[in-house]
Amino acid sequence: MVNVLKGVLVECDPTVKQYLLHLDETNALGQKFVIEDLDDQHVFVTAEIKDTLMKKIDAMMEQLSYSSSDKQETK
Repeated sequence: MVNVLKGVLVECDPTVKQYLLHLDETNALGQKFVIEDLDDQHVFVTAEIKDTLMKKIDAMMEQLSYSSSDKQETK
């Protein structure tokens, strides 16, 4: 019998890939979602988790980004 899983190929830098693997290992999204860790920049994940995963990554990137409005003037 053949098992078929519907998935999405994620291409990212190694830092984001490590974050994805951490989310998978800690069950941070409520389920395991990594189907296959392919190489330094590619991960195959379940298709159902794509939207949730994108929101989580966007939130992380927003926390890490620097904007000029965050800069306070020093006198």
